[in-house]
Amino acid sequence: MKKFLSLLCMITCVFGLTACGSSEAYTEYELSKMEAAKNYAIQYVIPTMESFKDAESVAVLKECTAEEVEYLVAKNKGFSVDGYAFMTAIESFNSAYETVGNLKSIGEATAEIDGKQIIVRVAVECEQETAEAELVFTNDMFTTLESAALNPKATMADLMAKAGMNTLIGMGTVFAVLLLISFIISCFTIISKIQAKSSQKEKKEEVKETAIENVVAQIATQEESVELVDDYELVAVIAAAIAASQGATSTDGFVVRSIRRKR
Repeated sequence: MKKFLSLLCMITCVFGLTACGSSEAYTEYELSKMEAAKNYAIQYVIPTMESFKDAESVAVLKECTAEEVEYLVAKNKGFSVDGYAFMTAIESFNSAYETVGNLKSIGEATAEIDGKQIIVRVAVECEQETAEAELVFTNDMFTTLESAALNPKATMADLMAKAGMNTLIGMGTVFAVLLLISFIISCFTIISKIQAKSSQKEKKEEVKETAIENVVAQIATQEESVELVDDYELVAVIAAAIAASQGATSTDGFVVRSIRRKR
């Protein structure tokens, strides 16, 4: 048992050392590029985005080509940009200003290297709420701006409100499904009652049909008996007539086998 615990502790230490050793350490050159990207973001990019809030400036910029935008920004603002990315970034910032309000102050910036890109995040204080500017530069000596966006930063109250709304929606959905299931189950009882009523109706109709058939059979039997009585009386009359024609006093000497009506 002690050997097993010792082995387990050794494995844990090895994994811990591996995790510590895997943390990325930047070189001095990379640190200098990250610092330059942060300075560009705070001193040049975000203030430049602020200067393109009016519709006239945006309209003038849209008339320029991407190459012209790159030239104008490099000459007038002092940093390198991708023309298409710069125009898209202006649209993102202007759209965010409608939600968070105008820019009040620029906070601290953080930077990290992700492959061939340097990602800079800057905390921004606006009139209505806080936001975060995310800017992506090329990981080279030119530090060219590839994209930029201003994202509203949700506060704890916003997160709680969103969580409460999600909870209400989830509970409402479950409640609606339960109501639907209970309605379906109640429909089953209604269907069974309808089936019972229809079966009772069929039985009543069968009883009526049986009664009608019995009545018809009784009527037919009575008619047959009446016909037989009529036949017997006719036989007696015919036998008496025959006996009288032969001068006999009774009808014992002959038997009437059949009677045929002459048409």
